[in-house]
Amino acid sequence: MSEGIFSGSEVSLIEMLDARESRAQRQERLLNEYPDAALLLATMNIPGPVKNSTTLSRVFSQLVEQIKKELTAYQVFTTREDNLKTGPEFYAVVKVSPLTLKEKMIDIEENHPYGRLLDLDIHYISGGLQSVSRQDIELPPRKCLICQKNAKECGRERRHSIAEMQTKIIEIIEDEQV
Repeated sequence: MSEGIFSGSEVSLIEMLDARESRAQRQERLLNEYPDAALLLATMNIPGPVKNSTTLSRVFSQLVEQIKKELTAYQVFTTREDNLKTGPEFYAVVKVSPLTLKEKMIDIEENHPYGRLLDLDIHYISGGLQSVSRQDIELPPRKCLICQKNAKECGRERRHSIAEMQTKIIEIIEDEQV
């Protein structure tokens, strides 16, 4: 099973940069269409050149189902799910405070068995595109999958190899399939 998690098409740096630009444009379009709403963007934290596979898509779909359950209490204007070579993406435009939405999504990141594999970013319009950080709601930064230190610092300093991170991701996915 584990070898299949990271088997798929490799993504180039140009493809990743293009995907990031497309996401930014889509976010801005959606928020301009629904300026009083909060925008949720869900993507996966997958290190290495393969960003999507059958297994990763299945895991992402399970996470999206959980997100949708969490959103049933709110008016959802529109959603969009894309299964791309550069990684799956899910967008939801929701009539709710961006801070409230961030709190709900952090609950998924921290408590769903696959939540650590997910990035749930919240954006809104206020004099331009803004985002909500964990610090905005007085929470500490996310912890690293490997060492539990600040995840952004570990990433910036490249403390862990891609192989180490992929091994941890395999463990998380396989632990849930038992």
